[in-house]
Amino acid sequence: MQPPRFWYGAEGRDSALLLQALAQPLSWLYAAISAAKIAHATPERVAAPVICVGNLTVGGAGKTPVVRAIRAQLRAMGVEAHTLSRGHGGALKGPVRVNDTHTAADVGDEPLLHARDGAAWIARDRLAGALAMIAAGAQAIVMDDGFQNPALAKHLSVLVFDAEAGAGNARVVPAGPLREPLKAGLARANAVILIHGSRAPARSEDDDPSRLDRALEGFGKPILHATLEPQGEAPAGPLLAFAGIGRPQKFFDTLKALGGDMVDGASFPDHHAYAEADLKNLAAHASAHGARLITTEKDHVRLPPAWRAQVLTLPVVARFAEPETLDALLRAAVAKRREAP
Repeated sequence: MQPPRFWYGAEGRDSALLLQALAQPLSWLYAAISAAKIAHATPERVAAPVICVGNLTVGGAGKTPVVRAIRAQLRAMGVEAHTLSRGHGGALKGPVRVNDTHTAADVGDEPLLHARDGAAWIARDRLAGALAMIAAGAQAIVMDDGFQNPALAKHLSVLVFDAEAGAGNARVVPAGPLREPLKAGLARANAVILIHGSRAPARSEDDDPSRLDRALEGFGKPILHATLEPQGEAPAGPLLAFAGIGRPQKFFDTLKALGGDMVDGASFPDHHAYAEADLKNLAAHASAHGARLITTEKDHVRLPPAWRAQVLTLPVVARFAEPETLDALLRAAVAKRREAP
């Protein structure tokens, strides 16, 4: 789904307030159910450090590049880390180790990207997945999402936010973009990562972009800053960009900031499964402009194999302004597990 515009105050003051008011009772119910689930759970400890990269908002915040960066840092420390995902959008329940025979329809898109870095697993039952990973030799488990899942005891939990989108109107779904109240989520986090350099959905003057900043004033734990940097330059020539991620505009803005000649941009729902008709229409549109198609890495792995060679990608990596802080957090998490009885 694409985030409703009123989550970010883009409907105008009166209509945004009305939509929020209508959705608020469901938000209270959603928050209460989530809180009860977490409060009554007894997280299981496993014989490897569990590092969770989550978020409090629905939609893309930049978790997957952060997971890949954390995994690379652990590898540099000599720790064999495997990634664990739910496998959103995939048919398999797991636990299953992702391999090159799997498709996004099997395991989802993010696990296919993680599998390029090494061992990647999907499991709807996170505890069962962790145990399978440890049996296969994992020395650390890096969870892509799962902050609200209480099945596993976590040694380090970091929350990722788009620095410009922040927390939107700071309300819980469906009245806003939050999965749980800011205060409750931040209380369980060990660190926050703010992703800079992207443009948030349009806001009105009545939407306060400083809500997240105010919530973080009393956080008292590390706040890291990172950017999603493209690997390489924008391809030459006219480009027709398309994306089915949490915020497609972030991709379009990045491409244009690199100097890409973007003739048009097509947005699709997050995790969109591209049909042949979608791609034929995109190809025809690109041809009319003498352009080539370009998309994100996450979208590219969801394309039918016959189309992948016809579509360019623009990979991005997470670059941290304080790499030493990230290193210290990871070393503490690994040491914490090794010192446990």
